[in-house]
Amino acid sequence: MQEAIIARVRRWEILLRQAMLDSDVAALETLLDKELLFVTHVGKMLGRSDDLGAHRSGLIELHDLQTTDERILIKDNVVIVSVKTRISGRFNGQPSDGVFRFTRTWLLSPDLMSGRVIAATSVLLP
Repeated sequence: MQEAIIARVRRWEILLRQAMLDSDVAALETLLDKELLFVTHVGKMLGRSDDLGAHRSGLIELHDLQTTDERILIKDNVVIVSVKTRISGRFNGQPSDGVFRFTRTWLLSPDLMSGRVIAATSVLLP
């Protein structure tokens, strides 16, 4: 059962990455919980509407997301994914490139067949 859940969450992570690259707000709306809590690498607390607004307005424009060093922890209907990510793109019109560690908490539906990100944090790595 755990292997099936891990495979599902990995697919959702791929969908999330693609939605971020495409600034696909509709896809992001299905993957991010309405009550999302996201703490950025500078300690700013954002919600789902902040994230969607940044993509909708063009404030965030991602060109590439490369992930490595994935760790997954499953506890009942909660899955925590921690992944190292190299991001390149533009933020507020300025070129931006960096390596981050993202930790996302996925809350799975009771049947474990769907899930949404309910919390996330990012840390800028040296």
